Amino acid sequence: MAAEDKLGRDTVVLDLRELVDSFDALVVASGRNDRQVRAIAEEVERLVEIALDVKPLRVEGWTNAEWIALDYGDVIVHVFDEAAREYYDLEHLWNAAPAHRSATIV
Repeated sequence: MAAEDKLGRDTVVLDLRELVDSFDALVVASGRNDRQVRAIAEEVERLVEIALDVKPLRVEGWTNAEWIALDYGDVIVHVFDEAAREYYDLEHLWNAAPAHRSATIV
């Protein structure tokens, strides 16, 4: 998996199909610092393009790399540094969603 290839931590896929109509899943992963967050996001982007021939519709957060979001339409990938992940706590926000840890993204 892309995040694990770059030593990402605690990757989780939140299945939101039963909760929202706008997208199917959130993928959340962590890096230890801005450099690793960028590396993880770049690897996700690269491997999704290779595997599915798809580029993100929108990408946010490259500048400071505290939180990079890759929007693929039905799936949104969030790569956080550890402090930002703890602060925003998307897993708690979406706690009604089934969570799959260390699931393969690509």
